[in-house]
Amino acid sequence: MKYFYQILLISILIIISCKGEKKSTYTIIIPHTAIAPDTTIILDTAITPDTITDSNYSFEEAVVGSGAPEEIINQLELIEVVYLSTDGKIHKGQIVTNISIADDIKELFAFMLREDFVIEKAIPIVRYNWSDSLSMDNNNSYSFCYRNITYSKHVNGMAIDINPRFNPLRWKINNNPNQPAGAELDTTVNGTLYPGHPVVEEFRRKGFRWGHTFSKYYDDHHFEKAQLSLSKLR
Repeated sequence: MKYFYQILLISILIIISCKGEKKSTYTIIIPHTAIAPDTTIILDTAITPDTITDSNYSFEEAVVGSGAPEEIINQLELIEVVYLSTDGKIHKGQIVTNISIADDIKELFAFMLREDFVIEKAIPIVRYNWSDSLSMDNNNSYSFCYRNITYSKHVNGMAIDINPRFNPLRWKINNNPNQPAGAELDTTVNGTLYPGHPVVEEFRRKGFRWGHTFSKYYDDHHFEKAQLSLSKLR
């Protein structure tokens, strides 16, 4: 019986690879009598020949000019992510992030894709000449940026910003303008985050702190995680 399900799984993989469908994932539940009790296998088949590529840097290209020291660069990884963009099509982008959370970021993007949560673009910030302001204004989702080195977790890629224009920083204690400039929160727009949103809860489940909880402002596009170990350096 075990071999029957193994053959079945292989057959399904072959069929999926041949079809090239746009469906983001296929979920296969293997019964208790097979490989393991109630095993669920999620097959990511989002990348198809018509997937739109937003970013195609090498690691060296993605970090050049950052100003970060070698000890920081050695903590980083360039990962590929797939997402539903604002044009209703599947796009492929890249995130430079810390090695210790790279798997989390991949899984979170897969989750957002399954939820049909829109990500407008994901491009390393080198594209914006290392200006987080330009990147935010363009609604770009990114992780590593060597800036505000005394406090920002973007410095070593331990934070990620999601759709900054849809989820602007809003001040709690004064009337400073939202960041990016002119951005307004509209929770009816796909790609916008709010308390209780499934994407927010998934980030929290993986141990990320949401910027909505900061004391001075609602940094709704920002998620960060404490760095527990540097054992997986490049």
